[in-house]
Amino acid sequence: MQRINCTQILSPKLVTKSLVIILLSSFIGISTAGCLSLSKTLRKSNSQVQIPEEPIQAQPSVAPTSIIAAANDPNLVVKVVQKVGPAVVRIDTSRTIRSQVPYGFEDPFFGRFFGDEFPPRSRGQVQRGNGSGFIINSNGEILTNAHVVNGADVVTVSLKDGRSFRGQVKGEDTLTDVAVIKINANNLPTVPLGNSEKLQSGEPVIAIGNPLGLDYTVTSGIISAMGRSSRDIGASDKRVDYLQTDAAINPGNSGGPLLNIHGQVIGMNTAIIRGAQGLGFAIPINTVRRISQQLIAKGRVDHPYLGIVMATLNQELKERLQSELNSFDVSADKGVLLVRVIPRSPAAISGMRAGDVIKSINNQSVTNTEQVQKIVEKSSIGQTLTVRIQRRTGIIQLSIKPAPLPVDDRRS
Repeated sequence: MQRINCTQILSPKLVTKSLVIILLSSFIGISTAGCLSLSKTLRKSNSQVQIPEEPIQAQPSVAPTSIIAAANDPNLVVKVVQKVGPAVVRIDTSRTIRSQVPYGFEDPFFGRFFGDEFPPRSRGQVQRGNGSGFIINSNGEILTNAHVVNGADVVTVSLKDGRSFRGQVKGEDTLTDVAVIKINANNLPTVPLGNSEKLQSGEPVIAIGNPLGLDYTVTSGIISAMGRSSRDIGASDKRVDYLQTDAAINPGNSGGPLLNIHGQVIGMNTAIIRGAQGLGFAIPINTVRRISQQLIAKGRVDHPYLGIVMATLNQELKERLQSELNSFDVSADKGVLLVRVIPRSPAAISGMRAGDVIKSINNQSVTNTEQVQKIVEKSSIGQTLTVRIQRRTGIIQLSIKPAPLPVDDRRS
C-alpha cells in the first residue's frame, strides 16, 4: 500500500490477494502492514466537549422525490456548498523523521574523509502533509482521518475565512482511520451529521476537500456501492465497511465530508485505488460518529478482540491446506477456518483450536471472515458470544467473551 500525502492509495494488486495472503491477513486481533509506518499516540484532553448524540432517523437519507428535485434544481450543489463549505477545514501537518548513522561511523575519523557529505549521528527530516476535516461542534471539535494526523508533531487547522489555529489531537483510532482534533475557538460553523444506515446506491453525493493543495474543491457524483469490506479494497488491517463513490477524490481529500443533497455528512472520504477512475471510498458517518464519541470521552477506542487468525474456507483452500499443511485435517467444506489461536487470548481461554471451523455466532450463520469480523466488532467487551464450531470429532458449542484489543496489535 503506497501513501501519497495523507490519502490512502491502494494498489490494484492488493485488491486481488492470493489465498496465502488471505490466510495471513484476514483475521481479528492482529494487523498486517497498512497505511502509514509512523508511530501512533492516543492523546487525552481535559476538554469536556462531546459530540451531540443526534437521533438516527430510520429512513433513507434521500427520498426519491428529493432525487427528482435534485435533477430539477441546477443550483442544488451550489446551495449545499454555501451551507456547509465554511465548516470544512484544511489540515496541515508536519512530523520529524530521524535518520540514524550506522553505529561507529560517528567517529571524527570518518568526518576527515567524508566532510559535509557525511550526515551527523541523527538528522531530522521534516515530512509535511495535508488533508481535510469538518467541524462538528461550534467550540472547535473537528473530525478527520487518523492517517492525516498520525505521528504529527504540529497540526495546523485553516478555516475558509482565512483564520488558522494550532490543533490538538484528542484521539485517533487506526483500525477505523478516525481522529478528533480540537482547536481553541468558539462560535464556529458546523456541519450536520446524517444517517448512513439507510443509504442506497445511486443517491447523489457531494465531496468537499483540499485535494493536492487546491483548497475547498467541490466534486459530485453518486454512491456507487454499499458495504465494501476492508479486504475488498485491499486494506484488510481496517475494521470498516466502506461507501463507494464516483465523486472525484484525490490526495488531500482525506478526512473531508461526503454529503447528501441536504448538506448532511453521510461519510468521511478516506481512500482511492491507484490507477482507477471513479473509485473512491468513504467511512460511513454512523461508524465515524460511534468511534469519535469514544475518542472524545476517553482518548481511545476499545475494540472487541478474540485472538484468532482466520480464513474463509472453500474447496480450493481446503485442498491446498491438506496438500501443503499436513497438520490441518479439516472435515468441513465451508465456514470460517481458524488458522491460529493466539495463546492466552479469549479464544484460547474458551477452548478454540487451530483447525476448528466457525459455523455460527449467536445463531447467525457465517461463511466468510467479513461476517465474523462484523459480528465481533458490533459486540461488546465482556459480552458472551455463543460460537458453534465444527471440529473433526463433531459439532461443539463454545462461549467466548471478547476482551479489549491489545495496544500492541493496533498497527496500521
